[in-house]
Amino acid sequence: MPLLSASSYTMPFPFTNGHVQTLYPPLFRAVPDAPARRERLDTADGDFLDMDFLPCGAYGAPLAVVSHGLEGHSRRKYVRGMARCLNAHGWDVCAWNFRGCSGEPNRTVRMYHSGVTDDLHSVVTYCAGLGYAAIALVGFSMGGNQILKYLGEKPEAVHPAVAASVTFSVPCDLVGAAQVLDRPSNVIYMRYFMHSLRQKMVQKKAVFPDMPSIEGLESMRTFREFDNRFTAPLHGFRDALDYWERCGCGQFLRRVRVPSLLVNAANDPFLSPSCYPVHAAEQSASLFLEMPRTGGHVGFVRSREDGYYWSDLRAAAFLAEVLGMQMPQGL
Repeated sequence: MPLLSASSYTMPFPFTNGHVQTLYPPLFRAVPDAPARRERLDTADGDFLDMDFLPCGAYGAPLAVVSHGLEGHSRRKYVRGMARCLNAHGWDVCAWNFRGCSGEPNRTVRMYHSGVTDDLHSVVTYCAGLGYAAIALVGFSMGGNQILKYLGEKPEAVHPAVAASVTFSVPCDLVGAAQVLDRPSNVIYMRYFMHSLRQKMVQKKAVFPDMPSIEGLESMRTFREFDNRFTAPLHGFRDALDYWERCGCGQFLRRVRVPSLLVNAANDPFLSPSCYPVHAAEQSASLFLEMPRTGGHVGFVRSREDGYYWSDLRAAAFLAEVLGMQMPQGL
């Protein structure tokens, strides 16, 4: 019964507010920049995936493959912060970029979306080919949904090198999460996401004139509008609802076999009640669900001189426990 009823994460006011927790890190978090070695993986369909490797310098270190969230990339603060902490605790890191997210448009009309798992498998397979015998998957938001869907959708097809996973702020039910993000209180987030997505569609239309029309694109304000027009038809879904229903990871969690920690803060402004899979965790021998009272969406701010956020250390601690490594201090 891996339902973790208590969490070590606490923060004083005003960080008990989910919006403050969500907005503070991208605006104010300072993360030292570390040089990364970029490698490009060519995909079977003629596209590419860019990966940033950050080694810890220890011989025989395991590898953490880190997946970003919607409209993120491998250099986001939350990705770099996680990589820095995992490096310090004996992990090499591969922070990969979804298609079209590495700073260069991808080559095909296909985009990334919440249900993509073949690209993650390609990255894991490539990394295992470099000699990594133990690989952990670490993901945030959409990246976390992809990871848990990958692990539970076809557990027999998961690469054998995958030893554990840790995910944060995961919209396990995409239908419920979309409804929550439609609320007036979340308009600031939707404006950000939609502005970025609209720009990408304009760029794609210039290269792929046969893709769906971008007429009226500037007036789109919701994921339903965007996914109905673009995500669904470009990736074989009937409409936005069909996409959401088929790609939410919640329906696959009971089949996850790899030790997996899922951390969703109770005050996450992006998540519906259906995004907290209590019953699935209670019925699973592998899924550990932790629900701190606060943390926001990809927040989990921690005010210490080392610069690590609670989520960084929590991931390192869970992975250390699974792999029998030295536990981090300061949680």
